[in-house]
Amino acid sequence: MAPQIAKASVVAKVEQLAKASGLTKTAAVERAVDLMLGEMPSQPESHQHMNLMALLVQLDQIPDRKDAFDPLMWDENGLPT
Repeated sequence: MAPQIAKASVVAKVEQLAKASGLTKTAAVERAVDLMLGEMPSQPESHQHMNLMALLVQLDQIPDRKDAFDPLMWDENGLPT
């Protein structure tokens, strides 16, 4: 089913874009949609990001060991001295 644009201001913008670009209205909308889709993160990257965040949450749940060795001294702001 073809999309129908009910908002007159959007129809006017599509017509303006088509006229300025020399494309048909369909081609102008297609190019605009393709450009917007190209700017969005792809699904695999988004999925990888979610996996990384889940891993970091799990790592944050590991308790600190009392016998762990840290060769750096830290100040009250959490910066190495």
